[in-house]
Amino acid sequence: MKKSGGHLIVDMLAANGVERVFCVPGESYLAVLDGLHDADIKLTLARQEGGAAMMADAWGKLTGKPGICMVTRGPGATNAASGIHVAAQDSTPLILFIGQVGRDFRDREAFQEVNYKQMFGGIAKWVAEIDEAARVPEYVARAFAIAQSGRPGPVVLALPEDMLRETAEVSALPKVVPAITAPGTDAMADLATRLAAARRPVAILGGSGWTAEAVRQFTDFAERYDLPVGVAFRRQMLFDHLHPNYAGDVGIGINPALKARVDDADLVLLVGTRLSEMASQGYSLIDIPNPKQDVVHVHPDPNELGKVYQPALAINAAPAAFCAALQEVKPDGLVSWLGAAQEAHRAYRAWTDTPPTIPGSMQMGTVMQHLRDTLPDDAIVTNGAGNYATWIHRFHRFRGFGTQVAPTSGSMGYGLPGAVAAKLCHPERTVVAFAGDGCFQMTGLEFATAVQDGAAIIVIVVDNGMYGTIRMHQEMHYPGRVSGTGLHNPDFAALAEACGGYGERVERTEDFADAFERAQAAGRPALLHLVVDPEAITPMTTLSAMREKALEDA
Repeated sequence: MKKSGGHLIVDMLAANGVERVFCVPGESYLAVLDGLHDADIKLTLARQEGGAAMMADAWGKLTGKPGICMVTRGPGATNAASGIHVAAQDSTPLILFIGQVGRDFRDREAFQEVNYKQMFGGIAKWVAEIDEAARVPEYVARAFAIAQSGRPGPVVLALPEDMLRETAEVSALPKVVPAITAPGTDAMADLATRLAAARRPVAILGGSGWTAEAVRQFTDFAERYDLPVGVAFRRQMLFDHLHPNYAGDVGIGINPALKARVDDADLVLLVGTRLSEMASQGYSLIDIPNPKQDVVHVHPDPNELGKVYQPALAINAAPAAFCAALQEVKPDGLVSWLGAAQEAHRAYRAWTDTPPTIPGSMQMGTVMQHLRDTLPDDAIVTNGAGNYATWIHRFHRFRGFGTQVAPTSGSMGYGLPGAVAAKLCHPERTVVAFAGDGCFQMTGLEFATAVQDGAAIIVIVVDNGMYGTIRMHQEMHYPGRVSGTGLHNPDFAALAEACGGYGERVERTEDFADAFERAQAAGRPALLHLVVDPEAITPMTTLSAMREKALEDA
């Protein structure tokens, strides 16, 4: 039976087990929307394409399967680019379908026409335009394969409007099963030998391609070897923070004791992570290109091995396959560094157990303590970018896989759409989104998306009246010369109520616990507007202190 290109797109999504599509509708892909009308695939309508793409990214992070985003041509695609950049830097499987001008109109700068191969060529893993309806199954199958294979990432497919209306007699292809790279026996034997010879080893976990089982298997391995384990920037859910082998996060605001441990290590086992700028402390943690430590780098993409760091041992393997192979790696007798993991964990606890007091009537440390004491272990915490995120990184206890959804790319506006997708993916779990006042306003109307889809998330807006991170750098480099960083904010609680959710303004620390309980009991999307003293720029210092130091150093 002949089907339109639009319906063939939907058939291929169904064949690959797609459960939900995130989109902003457009006339350029009406034929696909028509196909979704009768499909067993849920549709979430975002308020802006950047939000839709970030939702798809969060879905990909939580499921390990490509998140699906659909947008219209031109402005729709350019808006979605922010989420595609997140997926690229975060190694998240994602497929973006973009409506395109009709084939007869191409290369005339038709209405909203964009050359997507040029636009996304430096961001996405693959960009293509489907010219014939008969080739839809071929292109979509390839998109699923590329998005999931090697280093996962985003794929972009442009869909000419007239191609989507064109019919073809072709069937959907079977579900794509991505190729998974696994380590060889020689490489694993080499790793065991190097571990046996080491005196001060440390592991750092990161990247994508993990599973709950892989996390469990690596935890077992760390226990056998008494190995201190750190996690890369915003990959904190890869190791239980209360496990005695946990050493802390290797990211922004790293514990000085952990930084010293990595610097002093004689073997560093990198699993899944690229150890890029944020995790590597501006590429200073490990020497480039020739590390002084014995670096064992495990990564699913061979192009990442030796790209920045020349490893002593490169293992081309996906994290899940590598961790499965670790079950056969066992220490030969007692390891020489016995007790190092417990020492590293004590340093982590000393760094995080008692948050400092900050200026003002809202103590973020007390807020974080309340959340880590009361949230269930499987609660999902999301955030975007800003100094407020430091409180999460340092003081929240991530206990299990799939409990953190945050952009390693440092994209503002991510926390709210990420939380919407997380709640739709796991409706039975508590989902808490953190956002700064500037961060929230980049995608804030996705709160209406949460209301429309019944995603009962809890959003905590940390309002200090400015773009805090930029103001911090401004005071460091141009002390006292404030320009372009102040914000005059709306009543965020009233905005939440206007969207149909629950909203409450919280100005005092002692009011937070009851307010959070009311937000939980609301049974609908809720927002707590926390007012924080602008002086409280980080957990460790104030704006005035930063300014004074910069002036002294000038």
